[in-house]
Amino acid sequence: MVHRPSRFDHWSTGTKLLVLLTLALFPLGMALAWTARVSLQSAQRAVLDASDEDGKIAAGAVESLIARNALAIRVGVNGALRDRSSNPCLSAAQSLALTPAIANSFSIRDTDGNILCNYGNFVSSDGDFIVAPGAVRTWVLPERRSVRFRVGVIGGMATGELTAEALAREVRDAERNAHAISIRDGTLTLEVIGAAAAAPATASRLVNYPILGDQLTAVVRTNIGQPSFVEQLVMFLPLLMWVIATLVSWLLVRRLLLAPLARLERAVADYQPGEGALVLPSRLGGAGEIRSLGSAFERAVDRLESSDQEKAEALQGQRRLVREVHHRVKNNLQVIASLLNIHGRSATTPESRAAYAAIGRRVDALSVVHRNHFAEVEESRGIALRPLLTELGQILRASAPDTAVGASIQLDADAVHTTQDAAVAVAFFVTELIEFAMLQGTAQPIEIELRRTSELAASLTVSSDALVPDSEEPTIERQQFERVITGLARQLRSPLEQKLGRLSVTLPVFPD
Repeated sequence: MVHRPSRFDHWSTGTKLLVLLTLALFPLGMALAWTARVSLQSAQRAVLDASDEDGKIAAGAVESLIARNALAIRVGVNGALRDRSSNPCLSAAQSLALTPAIANSFSIRDTDGNILCNYGNFVSSDGDFIVAPGAVRTWVLPERRSVRFRVGVIGGMATGELTAEALAREVRDAERNAHAISIRDGTLTLEVIGAAAAAPATASRLVNYPILGDQLTAVVRTNIGQPSFVEQLVMFLPLLMWVIATLVSWLLVRRLLLAPLARLERAVADYQPGEGALVLPSRLGGAGEIRSLGSAFERAVDRLESSDQEKAEALQGQRRLVREVHHRVKNNLQVIASLLNIHGRSATTPESRAAYAAIGRRVDALSVVHRNHFAEVEESRGIALRPLLTELGQILRASAPDTAVGASIQLDADAVHTTQDAAVAVAFFVTELIEFAMLQGTAQPIEIELRRTSELAASLTVSSDALVPDSEEPTIERQQFERVITGLARQLRSPLEQKLGRLSVTLPVFPD
């Protein structure tokens, strides 16, 4: 069964290790972090409960002070009005003097709301609302920084006043912690204790406490301590430990395993065959497995070097064998050309001698190509066409018939190289054209031009006045000639371009 690699298999070792450590340690870290968070939240709730209790004590102190004063004034004014004193305020003040922490500033009114008398520094600026006996009505006067209360008594009403300073002293006596307290009556607000600057790492909390039957509201602002840096660190310490453990493990694996493997990989990748032995980096870490792997690479490279050397020696021997084969083929072609020449000289008729000469010229052309192909094997650059055409022109001039002995062959060729198949077709193409021009019985000059037309193509052109037809009706020899050169052009995979006394083909060449 073939195993298909998953996406996880393509990950690096460091990534896999990081993922596995995360999956293994993250749940434990989250559980410990949750436990620390629950403990911190419990401590915070305890702080909030203590803050609420402090606020209740402060609001209770305000309510108690107002209630005590209202009760004391009610008792004192009740006695003064019952005795029908001529100065009820003085009589009530004498009675109140026996009660500690009672305000000594008040006013007495009759049942219709008319002021009977004022005591102390009391200033009557209140409305003329009526309060029934036994009832209490409270409100704030921000302009006088005081809280006023009006109680109903038999035969009248009494209005008392408590200053913000008196209320503040009462609150501080009941609760030592610093609070910001204000009192509202639904419309107006009196600040009893101003808000102090919050300490660092604290937050303020505002709580409303209704007092005196919801007639007033004590607004208490308390400072709540926030978790310190150490407490927060304790809460996130498990997660921090998880991160540190993961990173330390990853760094250790990278230093001991991944980095040496990377250096070993670079050394193997930079190695070039034939440049000597494989040189491994000096630092391969403390893992014995990596050093063993490096030794295995050295042994494998040594075996590859030995195998390449054996292949190079075998290739050299093969080249020598191919060189010998080409040499023998070239010699055999030269022997055939010599035999044709000998038999041609001993021929009894001109036609036989011409046939032997024509065959000999073609064998010579093939021999020239084979000799140049031997040079191609040596240089691995392809067959050079300029020296091939030069040698071929010399051979054709030497074997020219008597009627064309004075014909000159002019060569103008670029230095281009081509394959053996193209070179054979080019050699036969030039041979056919020059031979046909020589057999016309004239000594007209023949021009051979070879020009590179692109990176992979060149144009071969043969020009001579001897190639111009003598008549409009083609002869059998010319028809045979045209069939041969058309076939050679087709072998070069090129159209044959014919103009008056000029024939051209395109042949493939190697890049310059």
